[in-house]
Amino acid sequence: MYDFTYLWVGIIGFGLLMYVLADGFDLGVGMLFPFASNDDERDVMMNSVAPVWDGNETWLVLGGAGLLAAFPLVYTVFLPALYIGVFLLLAGLIFRGIAFEFRFKASPQNRHWWNAAFSIGSFVATFAQGAVVGSYIQGFKTENMRYVGGAFDWLTPFTVMTGLGLVVGYALLGATWLVLKTEGALQERVRSWARKLLLAVMVFFVIVSVWTPMLDSYVHARWFGNVSWLWVIPALTVLLAGLLWRWLNKGREALPFIGTIALFALFYGGLLFSKWPYVVPPNYTFHDAASAPESQLFLLVGVLFVIPFVLMYSAWTYYVFRGKVRAGAGYH
Repeated sequence: MYDFTYLWVGIIGFGLLMYVLADGFDLGVGMLFPFASNDDERDVMMNSVAPVWDGNETWLVLGGAGLLAAFPLVYTVFLPALYIGVFLLLAGLIFRGIAFEFRFKASPQNRHWWNAAFSIGSFVATFAQGAVVGSYIQGFKTENMRYVGGAFDWLTPFTVMTGLGLVVGYALLGATWLVLKTEGALQERVRSWARKLLLAVMVFFVIVSVWTPMLDSYVHARWFGNVSWLWVIPALTVLLAGLLWRWLNKGREALPFIGTIALFALFYGGLLFSKWPYVVPPNYTFHDAASAPESQLFLLVGVLFVIPFVLMYSAWTYYVFRGKVRAGAGYH
């Protein structure tokens, strides 16, 4: 029987990356909501993501369901370890989705409540995602393939820092998306926000880069044991951040968003290669966590059929709703 483990690693990795990039910018737009000067600007910001936000979350379902099917040990350990964090993530996404729908139907005098709900839900969901990533980096207490730690082991100074770092990162994605989709005074204001957020993202990048090897001896050995090609990743990150700063200052519209996507891809690659081949650190590799080859093959047929259709649907949606969003031109 063939071993499909690494093929599934690629599929799950692709699905999670697509979710981070796609849902990241609309969560970022939600967190930027309080900084808009009036409801007309908030209408433009929300309408910029209205046609695509629910489709973006398809990748979370695909990645989560695939992870359960292909690597059941991940759920065996992660869910008991991260019950509260995952609950906050899902609650934030649900609360945000409800606020998104009800805001368009609320009377003008009550709309501010849904504005706050949309922003708070976006913040909670993003912070929870960042804390979950931080928990993965710091590892889990396991015995005999079971989690044996406490309910709040996931909440540490390091995971708070990674949670806030992702908040800033998604806000940068949202700001560069708005640079692409808006115009006039709002565009200039979000361009200014993007410059500040880029600086904040790089500060968190430095903190994570220094803190993670101090936290995990495996990561320290991987990065500092010898001169490695892995150092290309932080070098490219710094170079790309410099280009992104230049593009924002030069008034470019599409390049800042594309550059931010590439920046996130480098962060994602650095995280993956730092922990490879461990999917449940510090003890269990992808092969340890994998389901039976027969199960992987059975599910692979369905997933390889679904992914092209999700990609085509997403591409068509972005194509149809390309162009600028203007006040009064709602999609709801």
